[in-house]
Amino acid sequence: MANTPQAKKRIRRNEKRAEINGNRIGRIRTFVKKVESAIAGGDKTAAADALKAAQPELARGVARGVLHKNTASRKLSRLTKAVSGL
Repeated sequence: MANTPQAKKRIRRNEKRAEINGNRIGRIRTFVKKVESAIAGGDKTAAADALKAAQPELARGVARGVLHKNTASRKLSRLTKAVSGL
């Protein structure tokens, strides 16, 4: 158990940050799933629009530190390739 005031404060802060970061990751996953479902449905225009919306979300995740830049780049690359292959 934390004894110092600073350690107690860090525990409170870490809980808040974990919730915020979890929400950010969930938001990114939602945008990616929209692209994937449009690809599965075979709708190229909807997939392209969803990809256009997902791209800044992935970039924001990198900027906020919840995603590694190579992970976001890989996801974006694979989604773009899948959309262009429709």
